[in-house]
Amino acid sequence: MELLVASGIGILTAAGIYLMLRLRTFPVILGISLLTYAVNVFLFASGRLTIGAPPILTEGVQTYTDPLPQALVLTAIVISFGMTAVVVMIALGSYLGSDDDHVDDQPQDAGKGGAA
Repeated sequence: MELLVASGIGILTAAGIYLMLRLRTFPVILGISLLTYAVNVFLFASGRLTIGAPPILTEGVQTYTDPLPQALVLTAIVISFGMTAVVVMIALGSYLGSDDDHVDDQPQDAGKGGAA
């Protein structure tokens, strides 16, 4: 099970970095989101991968799972959703303002007529 989770984290990280290196805003936003998911899965897995174990240690319970990573991941999911919405709105405003969604556009020189 650990190999599956580690492979999933690696695939999410690789896909996120690949998408972040694209020259359009939408793939960059998707890449940031995939990296966020990879970090969330990593944090969640750091609290021991046990199935069917309670998150609270009570009498008679031998194995339990740590509830702190679960709380951190839940908080991170909410924050990343809000930040993704903000970044999408900023990218949409940039696209509507310039009719282009390239990430690394060079500014046009107004004195040369705008054509390069």
